[in-house]
Amino acid sequence: MSAQPYLDYAATTPLDARVAAVMRQFHGPEAHFANPASRHPAGRKAAAAVAEAEAQMLSMLGASGYRITWTSGATEADNLAILGFARALAKRDSARRRILVGAADHSAVLAAASACREYGFDVVSLGVEADGRLDIDALKAQLDDTVALVSITHVNNETGVIEDIAAISEWVHAHGAKLHVDAAQSAGRIPLAANAMQADFISLSAHKFYGPNGIGALCHHPAVRLEPLLHGGGQQRGLRSGTLPVALIAAMAQAFQLADDAAEQARQRALQTRLREGLGNLGGVVLNGRRDGSAHILNVSFAGVHGAALQSALADLAVGFGSACSSHHGPSHVLRAMRRPDALAHAAVRLSLGRFTQPDDIDQAIEFISRVVSELRASSPVWREIDQGESVASVYAVTTPLEFA
Repeated sequence: MSAQPYLDYAATTPLDARVAAVMRQFHGPEAHFANPASRHPAGRKAAAAVAEAEAQMLSMLGASGYRITWTSGATEADNLAILGFARALAKRDSARRRILVGAADHSAVLAAASACREYGFDVVSLGVEADGRLDIDALKAQLDDTVALVSITHVNNETGVIEDIAAISEWVHAHGAKLHVDAAQSAGRIPLAANAMQADFISLSAHKFYGPNGIGALCHHPAVRLEPLLHGGGQQRGLRSGTLPVALIAAMAQAFQLADDAAEQARQRALQTRLREGLGNLGGVVLNGRRDGSAHILNVSFAGVHGAALQSALADLAVGFGSACSSHHGPSHVLRAMRRPDALAHAAVRLSLGRFTQPDDIDQAIEFISRVVSELRASSPVWREIDQGESVASVYAVTTPLEFA
């Protein structure tokens, strides 16, 4: 390929030039570079910029009555919501000692929930359907007055599956539990409204929507108590000590204000369809997820291809293999939760699009991946069986429904 297409937007996005311009306003001796905790005029200007950014974020989130606690990213926001809430309940010796998480949630959520066991909490992993959606019946069956918190991913970072947060929040709150939503992949891409979703905590990360790395946020309802994970100067109402990175905060707010509109979402959907159909022409291409998922993520498995050989052959193409945060630990836990056999999970590729993806990027990726897959299949006995009429399901002993690209 002459100019390599970038199709790993779910891992991180390029910094939008308009966001970079905002960051530059806070660098240099003439800028608002001061510590916002300082009481002199320069510090007060920096503090005002932080307050303005919080107001912008809450307005865009439709989160009247909520607060923003700035973090280093969604991972820290997930930990502050889950561990911080659990520790606050443990401190009060609450009888609610169960946490429910989705089996396909991000590893940051799963690890944070697991850490709550140290404080006497039981963690229940909720299964997902074959298409990646949360098993709602399993959720309803687990909800009772011992549940403290339910954590749900709005848009799955590997499959793009979208959960109905508003409906889930009704069931969760009907049992007196609190709801945490990991919105790292939905923020800036599909509409978010905290008041409509009725989430108690929402985790965000700027670099997922064209902002800088190193800054995230937890949007949370002030009535829900949290214990801090970091201790020091008591910044951010004592919830997260440390000097606030004013430039990053202002940049994150600007990035969120530049959220993809309906036209951009439709453009990305058309590109995703073009990509799915182009790869689907190979045959034996399993769709991991749903066609009505987020427009920016496509996850497919190539039957008849050895996973390690595929990943090696695609090493120079900017795509993902599972989550970028946990891609070195065997088959994707998300695809395993969907009951994909390991052989198909290893042969999965996540292709994610964004604001700067062009049709030529899609066409180059289709051409390159198609050539690689065809070459690998030429010497594959598994593909020979499929090519001679055996179904993908029977060859891989799949017991759940499969959809093909």
